[in-house]
Amino acid sequence: MPKRQPTIASAVESRILILRHQRMILDADIAELYGVPVRQLNQQVKRNRERFPSDFVFQLTAKEHEILRSQIVISKDTHGGRRYRPFAFTEHGAIMAATVLNSERAVQMSVFVVRAFVRLREMLATNRRLAARLYELENRLDTHDSTIQDLIEAIKELMTPEEAPRLRIGFQLPAGKAKG
Repeated sequence: MPKRQPTIASAVESRILILRHQRMILDADIAELYGVPVRQLNQQVKRNRERFPSDFVFQLTAKEHEILRSQIVISKDTHGGRRYRPFAFTEHGAIMAATVLNSERAVQMSVFVVRAFVRLREMLATNRRLAARLYELENRLDTHDSTIQDLIEAIKELMTPEEAPRLRIGFQLPAGKAKG
């Protein structure tokens, strides 16, 4: 059983998408994970609408659906594809879906779904911290670069010898005597 859990968790993680600046999972993926038909999942969501506020589940817009269709290679509506735009479930919506489905598999899989969302949240937090450190280092290097450039310029100035006054060739009048 220890080998099965990471496989399930990674399968769940691979289905989580970021849409509207939220981590979410599509209804077809949730239905497959929970072992129910998509039709049954969406029917339960509609019957229990009070349990699914807009921050738990939302229906994709036509444009979002078209973009996902081209990315995920979903068949066209005219060739046996879906008739309705899919629903997208946030982490809380996925948990709530498991409670309204009342199937044993849905309850078991909801644990993996929650773990996948938590792991993604941790990865994003780590990436944010890493990005902040990189930004800080870049700024520090920029200030160091300008300081080093100033030092190089000062060294170049010290290395170039001052030109001694050149003596003119030829006859020169003594100082104070002018041509008369």
